[in-house]
Amino acid sequence: MDFVIFVIAMGVLIWGADVLIEQSERIALKFHIPEFIIGATLIALGTSLPEMAASVAASYNGQAQMAIANVIGSNVLNITLVLATVFLIAKNINPDRDFFAKDSTWALVPVLVFILMMIDGVISRFDAMLLLLLMGAYLMFLLNDAKNMPKEDIVILEEETFSWLKTIPMLIVGLALVIVGAHFTVESASSIAKSFGISEWVIGIIMVSLGTSLPELTVSISAALKGKVDMAIGNIIGSNMANTTVVLGAAALVKPMHINAPAYLFDIATMIIATLILVFITANKLYNKSAGISLIIILGLFLNNTLEHL
Repeated sequence: MDFVIFVIAMGVLIWGADVLIEQSERIALKFHIPEFIIGATLIALGTSLPEMAASVAASYNGQAQMAIANVIGSNVLNITLVLATVFLIAKNINPDRDFFAKDSTWALVPVLVFILMMIDGVISRFDAMLLLLLMGAYLMFLLNDAKNMPKEDIVILEEETFSWLKTIPMLIVGLALVIVGAHFTVESASSIAKSFGISEWVIGIIMVSLGTSLPELTVSISAALKGKVDMAIGNIIGSNMANTTVVLGAAALVKPMHINAPAYLFDIATMIIATLILVFITANKLYNKSAGISLIIILGLFLNNTLEHL
């Protein structure tokens, strides 16, 4: 029964996030915000909503291991599963944006800051504030970068297709779905872990992170099939940035989280390696199927190690 509740709750969580993303995008377009900024901020933050809701709920319930594992697992899956899928299904990958020069630092720095914060075994509220400030710096960078974008990249939503009377209720419904879905996702996942004698860490890094990464996977596949590889890659970088700063920061603000980092060294190392490979790919413009296969191999090793601990 717990597994059925988990699947339904995850579906509700993702559905709520999708509603929030759609309505937020409509508001952004109404105010003439550039499409790239929408993709790198609203969509990236929106697809990270399930991770944030699940991690905050887990932290509030005193399940810090599940909250942190969700962030680490989601970051790894975004690169090794989502990005690999984009590389494998896209016909012609030739991004206009120089992701190495403009975005690779923002993919790597938060991960390194996260590692430093784990050294003392606790992610405090002060650490949380620093992580949120880092996300603020990223948003400022994107907004400043948008000033140099061509005007043709700005999409304007037709006035007659927008209605505040429809948008505001939909935003409230989406938020309610996310909150309810997150609560039951964490509760059912915790029950599953206890009934099978599985640690909260393993449940968080596999079941919860895989479920909460579905929005990124869906958005990126859709973008790749439409030839919008810039949006697909940008969504992954932005989502990982949001996971490590906003998701982790929000969870630690609710309640400081303790972690025994040496016990989860393999998973943490995999996140670092996956991020470094992402930087390497963008530096050398290796946007091809070979890179996708390499990332799938890393995913296989990651899942194999995790399943061995079941």
